[in-house]
Amino acid sequence: MTESTTPTPLIKAIITGHTRGLGAALAEQLLSRGIAVLGLSRARNAALAARYAERLDEVELDLADIQSVATWLKSDALHRFCAGAELVLLINNAGTVQPIGPTGTQGASAIANAVMLNVATPLMLADAFAAATVQAREQRIVHVSSGAAHNAFAGWSIYGATKAALDQHARATALDNVRGLRISSISPGALDTDMQAEIRGSGAARFPSHAKFEDLKRTGQLGSPERVAAKMIDHLLSDAFGAMPVTDIRSL
Repeated sequence: MTESTTPTPLIKAIITGHTRGLGAALAEQLLSRGIAVLGLSRARNAALAARYAERLDEVELDLADIQSVATWLKSDALHRFCAGAELVLLINNAGTVQPIGPTGTQGASAIANAVMLNVATPLMLADAFAAATVQAREQRIVHVSSGAAHNAFAGWSIYGATKAALDQHARATALDNVRGLRISSISPGALDTDMQAEIRGSGAARFPSHAKFEDLKRTGQLGSPERVAAKMIDHLLSDAFGAMPVTDIRSL
């Protein structure tokens, strides 16, 4: 008698900001597990393309340019990539911590750029993704959030507000009860990435908590993007994903 097995579903994933930091680590995790990835970013990831040419598709797209994003979404590229998948994933990872500084010093252009990259594009992608993948058995969306979404920091009014918007979007979308759609806004904790270096370089005048983040680096308390990415993908692919629309990876 032969033992019956459950076939592995065909999985495809879209990830924004896949060229460095946590985004690159998340893309690497997906690709190494045999999952096809569509990376959206201003540049390409040559290292990943060299190792996973057969599974990685890339689109050079300025995710802070709403018109460019809207134009791309009007094409059938998203639908074509996701076609045939049983489980489709969207990871809204791209984001910016700028502008750092008190209100009155931030600048209109920097504020608009942050809101477009951190909020408008993830919400546009989530909507288009859900519409383009209705034939899939299941759709899962991750917003990469931050502790700043619910803990206020002087100098981070824009960053905190944009991340709080993602959290609230996840909560409300979960209440929509869209068939087959699961969503979670996940804070990855403080990671040893270029963004952390940017924070440390901001100075105490613009960011009064500057010393705290310097201490995290000096004492080795910053998380590894690779380890956190592995934990996030494990959770994303688990049956538990979506049970909490807003969570912190360190609590899982």
